[in-house]
Amino acid sequence: MKSIGCRASRFICLLFACFVMSYNMMGQDVAVKTNLLSDGFLNINLGAEMMLSSKWSLEAEGEFNGWTLSHERRWKHWAVQPEIRYWLCRHMDGHFFGAHVHTGQFNMGGLDLDFSFLGTHFSNLKDYRYQGWFWGAGVSYGYAWMLSEHWNLEAELGVGWSYTRFSKYRCKSCNKKDPSKSVHNYVGVTRAAINLVYVF
Repeated sequence: MKSIGCRASRFICLLFACFVMSYNMMGQDVAVKTNLLSDGFLNINLGAEMMLSSKWSLEAEGEFNGWTLSHERRWKHWAVQPEIRYWLCRHMDGHFFGAHVHTGQFNMGGLDLDFSFLGTHFSNLKDYRYQGWFWGAGVSYGYAWMLSEHWNLEAELGVGWSYTRFSKYRCKSCNKKDPSKSVHNYVGVTRAAINLVYVF
């Protein structure tokens, strides 16, 4: 997980640098945001968005979780998810559609999630630990409410596909690894957000 933390730190620095550069571009609306859903799962997250034209915007979000919870439960990961958005009315207000890509690393296990969805068996996370990386893409729909001159609230849901490659460990806290790498294709929710947004 040390490498995961280093890569996450580099991403946050890069995201901040991109935000600073985009803020200095004349004629652009820029926003920073945090996903309240991710905050609720103890994921440190930060997002930035800039308008490319009256209808199009570019957004990038990243999140990091490096904690080992009680009873050796792990939800450790870092993830990056850029998205291009098309706004139906005016920018950063009302309905929008998006297309996103994502990548990251994960180290998860000891989680009691007793359900399956489209071939993904989340119940395996109870007795095994999975460590690996992923990438994929998806589409989304969202809506933004203007709360004041500078504050917005934004809800978004996206679906898509993720290719994952990982090592499976035979217990949630040990290093007894199965001999071969495994591959899994996930199809389902790839983006879920309730963002608190500050617009400059």
